[in-house]
Amino acid sequence: MKKLAASALLIIGFVFGSTAAIAGGDPEAGQQKSQVCQACHGTDGKGNIPTYPVLAGQYADYMEQALKAYRDGGRSNAIMAGIAGPLSDEDIEDLAAYYSAMEGLKDLSIK
Repeated sequence: MKKLAASALLIIGFVFGSTAAIAGGDPEAGQQKSQVCQACHGTDGKGNIPTYPVLAGQYADYMEQALKAYRDGGRSNAIMAGIAGPLSDEDIEDLAAYYSAMEGLKDLSIK
């Protein structure tokens, strides 16, 4: 019974691990695609103005959801709708991979 449970866990881990690797974007491609983002969010992803969100270190899945929502109209922001509108799913995954790999939000501590 223990061998069966261990085998099942191994298979589940392999399936989810493989899916994550396949679904992830390319950070290098994301860097190339981030030129428009840099106008507001800075070259370091930490924003040029305090009211602009920090993208550096943002969780990739959150960024993907947010960009798709701006693109598809689920989130309302005229600037972001115009920027996200032409992005493909691959573009979004690449941008999310790039910004999530940067030091930033995940590294900030609340004091």
